[in-house]
Amino acid sequence: MRSIIGLLERGVSLRRIRRGADVVRTRFPEREPLSGLRAWPDASRLLVHREGAWMEPDGQLVLAFVCGTAAGAVETLASHRSDEEVFHAAREWFVRGSELDLERATWNEAAQCYRRAIDLDPTFADAHCNLGSLLFNRGRREDARRHFERTVEIAPRHVEGHLNLGTLDEEDGADERALWHYRQALESDPRFPDIHVSIALIYEKLELLRTARVHWRRYLQLEPAGSWSRVARQRLEDEA
Repeated sequence: MRSIIGLLERGVSLRRIRRGADVVRTRFPEREPLSGLRAWPDASRLLVHREGAWMEPDGQLVLAFVCGTAAGAVETLASHRSDEEVFHAAREWFVRGSELDLERATWNEAAQCYRRAIDLDPTFADAHCNLGSLLFNRGRREDARRHFERTVEIAPRHVEGHLNLGTLDEEDGADERALWHYRQALESDPRFPDIHVSIALIYEKLELLRTARVHWRRYLQLEPAGSWSRVARQRLEDEA
């Protein structure tokens, strides 16, 4: 939990933390996924320390240290914490909520944690987004929409915020508006496979099949064995 809070305080989104941990778990199964993750000083990338070198979770070498002083300097920068106790407390409430919202039985407690985080830091985009998801799952669509809209107001490139707004708009029959949100999400993270699925399905509804095929192909490039891979291949075969 402390590792997650530290990365959040460095400005790393929860989604990037989860993705980094998944990659570390796959590439280096002998180590605890979160234990070696650090944020680059400007939070532009995640690093993992292995065999005397700092590298990105996918294995790309960033810095190799011949002596301990350089490693210590990066470690000091990467582990920098905000001096504001309120900021830190908001991240603690958020992490508690993230743990509790995994089980339906503790959704109420999770929502309370996210609200505490937002009370402490009203500009905490991830807390707004996660609370919105809980509200959506409980059927409170308009309350959920308000939190998703607040998410992208705070963080205009927030992937999950735009995806969730796109889902709401699509369910309301506002396909053009949904497509706009999906494209905003894609611009922020073009390698997120599920965004290509959402966009492909929208283009099919708009009868823009050739454009839809572009996104089905891209999905298969990114995730050839993914949960939508059979659908994607079928769509491409049908149009061949």
